[in-house]
Amino acid sequence: MNVISRMMQKEALAHAQCAGFICIIVVQWADLMICKTRWLSITQQGMANTNMNFGLFFETWLSAVLAYSAFAQTAFKTRPIRFVHWFPAMPFSIFIFVYDETRKFLLRTTSEVSVDAKTGRAIRNPGWLEYNTYY
Repeated sequence: MNVISRMMQKEALAHAQCAGFICIIVVQWADLMICKTRWLSITQQGMANTNMNFGLFFETWLSAVLAYSAFAQTAFKTRPIRFVHWFPAMPFSIFIFVYDETRKFLLRTTSEVSVDAKTGRAIRNPGWLEYNTYY
């Protein structure tokens, strides 16, 4: 094995590691949005939390800085990746998001909620899904 092929392998590994890091960031977008609520849908809850939105954008910005700035490339051994390499994790991110929204929908529809007339407090009688999967 010659020196050039070893250097090419090293560069290919650095690109792959950076793309893997970016994929983790993309999946964390969905994770952040699904962990926002335990019961309500994201459409019911909304995205009005400015601190969370700032964290989402900051995480994305920081990963771009680590991938594309020369200083970070030297310090962290990252490499600039093509824009298209941000997308391989999107199907996993979408799957996580859709799965959790479906789970929350089923939790809301299979659990009975009654309101106490005296106190106005909502009393939830958990259904099978909530009883066995709600954390």
